[in-house]
Amino acid sequence: MFNARVLDLRNRDEIKGEMKKVGSTGAGVKIMSRKADQRLIKLENVGIKEANIIKQEMLSAGGDAVTHKGTLDHSVGESDLILLGTIRQYEKLVSKLKIQPFTCKDIAAEVEEVLENYDKRGFVLKFPKKEIALDRTLVMGVLNVTPDSFSDGGKFFDADAAIDHGVEMAEQGADIIDLGGESTRPFSDPVSPEEELKRVRPVVEGLLQKVDVPISIDTRRPTVAREIVELGAQMVNDVSGLRDPEMVSTIADLNVPVVVMHMLGTPKTMQEKPEYKDVMGEIIGYLRNQIDNAVKGGIQRENIIVDPGIGFGKTVEHNLEILRRLGEMRSLGLPIFVGASRKSFIGKILDSEVADRLEGSLAALVSSVLNGANIVRVHDVEESVRAVKMAEAILTKRF
Repeated sequence: MFNARVLDLRNRDEIKGEMKKVGSTGAGVKIMSRKADQRLIKLENVGIKEANIIKQEMLSAGGDAVTHKGTLDHSVGESDLILLGTIRQYEKLVSKLKIQPFTCKDIAAEVEEVLENYDKRGFVLKFPKKEIALDRTLVMGVLNVTPDSFSDGGKFFDADAAIDHGVEMAEQGADIIDLGGESTRPFSDPVSPEEELKRVRPVVEGLLQKVDVPISIDTRRPTVAREIVELGAQMVNDVSGLRDPEMVSTIADLNVPVVVMHMLGTPKTMQEKPEYKDVMGEIIGYLRNQIDNAVKGGIQRENIIVDPGIGFGKTVEHNLEILRRLGEMRSLGLPIFVGASRKSFIGKILDSEVADRLEGSLAALVSSVLNGANIVRVHDVEESVRAVKMAEAILTKRF
């Protein structure tokens, strides 16, 4: 009996697989998969002349473009565009734009770059002592050595307790341990670098004797990053997103992986009244700028990991949109890092206190994995490792 359905395919490999099932030739699959692989690309702040050229060339290639209504009569000076097309149509567009006037050549290069970035795979974290291929989602365990952390309320402020917990997380399957000596919860006050070092130094020294998983230092301060990495940590997690030029030069000198996070304001101010016109556009734009500055400052691009900053200057609605549209961050062509565990937006949705947010945290984690996260930062390591394994099996059909 005749049967019809809409195919819900995630990538070109899945498209090719379905075409092979139909019985197409290898050459046919190669050609047709590029025609079936649809992309929506948003271009922002494009000059009106270029906008009209792009729309015309996209139409001639068989695709389409959404522009501001004022582009036709030039009643606006610039327009955002949403391009609708297949990979094959974008190839035609790029070819045409390269020979057009104004800034069309630069726009063509940008379109080529985001398309290449979006499909990029094969990331590798190059730690000083080992390399880890990101052919699966890594689990990073949270270890806060603070008296005022939102998640554990100082439970591991004692160095011996913190070391024991770090060992436990490694035994439960954590791929990385993220050690922090300053709370960055909303409305928190900063501590001095001296106090931060006093908290984390003995824990690092103890963990290095007992675990072989890489240790990440969660800090905004270049002096802390340098001392703890030179002590034996192998990664830096900077919630301030490399805003400090000294941190850029420090990471360049240390040559270790660094997480660059988006945050609106500072921990003290970020949750006062967070507002965005386009939350994903602004996050990705900010991160792109920080990446460019980092590379110019000497940091190897392959050492950069990007984090949208769940809960850092975002409302509940912002956080949900980030998780749902996380795949857009693949446009940056770098590993994606997500830390949603136990965050307040989960508590608001489920009406639960911090200690009762496991199910919500795991739901956010699985969504992150399915939408492209390469590293997830979690408090409940054992449960999270199992949830990641299941999500990976759904995504790859491998187990």
